[in-house]
Amino acid sequence: MTARPTAAPTPPDRAGLPRLGVFGLMLGIFLATLDGQIVSTALPTIVGDLGGLEHFSWSVTAYLLTMAAATPLWGKLGDLHGRKGAYSNAVVLFLIGTVLCGLAQNMGQLIAFRAVQGLGAGGLMVGALSVIGVLVPPEGRGRIQSMVGVMMPVAFVGGPLLGGLVTEHLDWRWTFYVNVPVGLVALLAVAKGVRLPAQRVPGHVDYVGAALLTSGVLALTLLAGWAGTTYPWLSWQISALAALVVVSLAWFVRVERRAVEPITPPRLFARREFTLAQVLSLLVGAILISVVNYLPQYMQFVQGASPTVSGMLILPLMLGMLSAQLTTGRLMDRGGLDRVVPLTGSLATVAGALLLLLLGTDTPLAVASALTLVAGVGIGMLMQSTLLTTMNNADPRDMGAATGTVTLVRTIGGSLGVAVLGAVHSSRTSGVLAGRLGGDTEQRLTIGGELTPAALADMPREVRDAVGQAVSSGLHGVVTGAALLAVCAFATAWFIRAAPAARPSETPAAAEKGAVRSSPAD
Repeated sequence: MTARPTAAPTPPDRAGLPRLGVFGLMLGIFLATLDGQIVSTALPTIVGDLGGLEHFSWSVTAYLLTMAAATPLWGKLGDLHGRKGAYSNAVVLFLIGTVLCGLAQNMGQLIAFRAVQGLGAGGLMVGALSVIGVLVPPEGRGRIQSMVGVMMPVAFVGGPLLGGLVTEHLDWRWTFYVNVPVGLVALLAVAKGVRLPAQRVPGHVDYVGAALLTSGVLALTLLAGWAGTTYPWLSWQISALAALVVVSLAWFVRVERRAVEPITPPRLFARREFTLAQVLSLLVGAILISVVNYLPQYMQFVQGASPTVSGMLILPLMLGMLSAQLTTGRLMDRGGLDRVVPLTGSLATVAGALLLLLLGTDTPLAVASALTLVAGVGIGMLMQSTLLTTMNNADPRDMGAATGTVTLVRTIGGSLGVAVLGAVHSSRTSGVLAGRLGGDTEQRLTIGGELTPAALADMPREVRDAVGQAVSSGLHGVVTGAALLAVCAFATAWFIRAAPAARPSETPAAAEKGAVRSSPAD
């Protein structure tokens, strides 16, 4: 395999990846995270402005569903046709969807455009991680993952603040537009800083498997969100969805076993630690996405915080996640902590979720903010340990598929979590509003588009009190579900076997040798 020679390459990072390349790849991960953090504080205003509080969760679910469906495809496209090109194309598609979201005129358009955005977002994380996984040896991956801390403070900490400021002082549409310059910088940095030969591995992308997986995930998400709320459990709609889930996923497994280049190679799951890491990824995804999207709603509707202030109030959660991820990456590089870290993270997440049950209409603002810290630490530990365990239990040839799988599973978890816990939140909120204000008023507030944080301040005290109690009750349902999921994560982590250190890997050239046919360089 030959690569295009370069006259003056960028000085490499100690782990073997040029610094400019690291910056571009981290910026892509930052871009996907930034979008979620900025939009989370703007969503109450967005949904209120466009009308349809009952569609709150779907503005998140549409993004997560298409992201989940696209993630393994991007991973496999990178493995077969070039990781650098796949990553760059994902950034472009993400930016197109981002601009369309900013132009949305109603909730239907926003949900559709968020789906387009999700298609691109599916390749951001997996694209960056697969390049890192191939170019960086296992013993250096924890340090490289910790380098996310160079980029992520702005996303985790500054994202909610920026989203609040933009929503309050400009317009919520700019919460999408601000992604554009970041994406353009990422494209330029990767184009100049990553040098990978364009590869053409014989084989075809498993589009049949991708279609079956997409159908199964979509049906499962609808089933989780509609069963017992929109439709009775024994209705024909729910029965049909359940049948579609079983048929699609069973057929998907059969196709993957026979496919020459499956999007999710079954051989990955032959390693127990890899399989357990995916279970943990599913659970932590459900916890993270649900908590992050419903806490700002509580801060704005119950605490009366502006979008900007609500972003500041969840800073302890974000800082806890960030510090835990940075620490976990370096600790796991030393070996022997593969089991200890997820166990500790699960316990911290359980404790953090239970602490959030203390949030109510009379909780002091500073206390409400501080209570989010513990949950953030636990979630951060689980996320980082899951990712490193996945990467250290995959061969270089499957790195794109492996990182795509862990991202896919976490996204599916987030989609299911928002659907299920969002339905719980909606049911509890509507029930309290109907009980306090009557069914007509409840319908007018939740469906008629009258309930926004700004409009609530001008409503009668009776209505404000009822909304505060309703939203608090909804949040309690969400965090109770998160605590139960964290208990499941703790039980799963018990079965992980500790490894002394990351396994030695082949060099990038050896990993690709024999399977890659060189063509003009990327």
